[in-house]
Amino acid sequence: MAALLPYTADRETGRFFEAAAEGKLVFRACNACNHALHPPTAHCPYCQSWDTGWRESNGVGRLHAWTVVAHQIHPAFPAPYTLVVVELEDAPEVRLMGRLDGAPALHPGQRMQVWFEKLDDGAALPQWRPASEP
Repeated sequence: MAALLPYTADRETGRFFEAAAEGKLVFRACNACNHALHPPTAHCPYCQSWDTGWRESNGVGRLHAWTVVAHQIHPAFPAPYTLVVVELEDAPEVRLMGRLDGAPALHPGQRMQVWFEKLDDGAALPQWRPASEP
C-alpha cells in the first residue's frame, strides 16, 4: 500500500512541507506586527499587512492536548497510537499535530521535541516526542 503523502503544491502550506523535507520546522509570521499566522496565510488578519514570511522554529514545544486512538481506522496506522497537539515554544499561537506510537504516559505542558518522519518521494512530516526537561 502506498504511503499517505502531504499535499505539497498548496500555495499557503507548500513551504511548510518543503522545509520539513529539509529537516526544518517553519511557521508563517507577519513581518509588520510580528504575529505568528496559523494556519499559514499570505495576509495578516491582525494588522491587515501582506508582508508575511516563513520563520524557522527552534522545534521545541509544550504538549497542549492528546488522545489515544485504540481502534485502527487505516492500515497505515496500527492502533494504539497517540495524536498530540503541541504549542510551539517560539510561537505559542501555532499548534501542530503529531503522532506517537502506542499510548505513552504524557502530561499537560510536557516539553516536546520535533523530529521528522521520512516518507516516500522525499517528503517528510514533523512529528513530536517527549523531550528531556532542561
